[in-house]
Amino acid sequence: MNILVTGGAGYIGTLLIPRLMENGHKVILYDNFTWGVKSILHFANDDNLTIVTGDVRDEATLSKEIKKCDLVIHLAAIVGFPACAVDPDKAKSINVGGTKNVVANISNQQMLIFASTGSTYGAVKDICTEETPIAPLTLYGSTKAEAEALCMDKTAVSLRFATVFGVSPRLRIDLMINDFVYMAIHKKELILFEGHNRRTFLHSSDAANCIAFTVDNFQKMKGNVYNVGDDKLNYTKREIALEIKKEINYYLHEAETGEDPDKRDYEVSYDKLYKLGFTTKTTLSSGIKELIKVLRHIRFQNEWRNH
Repeated sequence: MNILVTGGAGYIGTLLIPRLMENGHKVILYDNFTWGVKSILHFANDDNLTIVTGDVRDEATLSKEIKKCDLVIHLAAIVGFPACAVDPDKAKSINVGGTKNVVANISNQQMLIFASTGSTYGAVKDICTEETPIAPLTLYGSTKAEAEALCMDKTAVSLRFATVFGVSPRLRIDLMINDFVYMAIHKKELILFEGHNRRTFLHSSDAANCIAFTVDNFQKMKGNVYNVGDDKLNYTKREIALEIKKEINYYLHEAETGEDPDKRDYEVSYDKLYKLGFTTKTTLSSGIKELIKVLRHIRFQNEWRNH
């Protein structure tokens, strides 16, 4: 197929696109390259790749590229509640406005895969399934919930990802486990709040694998939303910190103050996706070891400090 990937130079896109091309698809990578082009250099010379500099808010440019494709994978977004809080207007214009442009220009004969998030659920008391009502508590969650609703009016699949961690060519340190590992390595300490809160996680490569799986199984999955993760990756924040402690000797301090605006403290069921045959490959332990290999060689330096 001909596939358009918005946000293709991002954290998941740079892992996904090589898989799509290995599977015989032609890909248009559509990105505004906010973080530059380094993340795509390792596959930029592939004959099945076309690179387009474009913003999803630019409907004219986006529309022209959508017309060339059989399927659109919509990854472009401002991701996470901290990033959305920094510039709420930008978050809304990209997460919602950009999605409106995708939906407005895709035909009923074309297919759409939307990258959603478990943050759309908000506070949940019991085990979270796809039938659990969504009630987002942050701007990030609400923009993704609104965008998901727009997409599901089309021939679409929505994937509600767990909190992703792990290495990628467009590496992110702001994700929880990635940040914990970085702090343990370079600061030798971690201040933990709400350590009892239960979260659910997914390795970056498994997130990309799930999208590729959805491409292959689109006809069986269309019209549905799916939680994407693994029952074995339901952990409390304290359990994550202690798992990192098995690999790195650092000081763990549990603070009495601090709060997760998303109120994420629940287990998630992935039975709906399991029944289709998708399973994850990367464990928490192997993902942490991978992060340590890489993050020990990355250090952010403050010019106003000598250490």
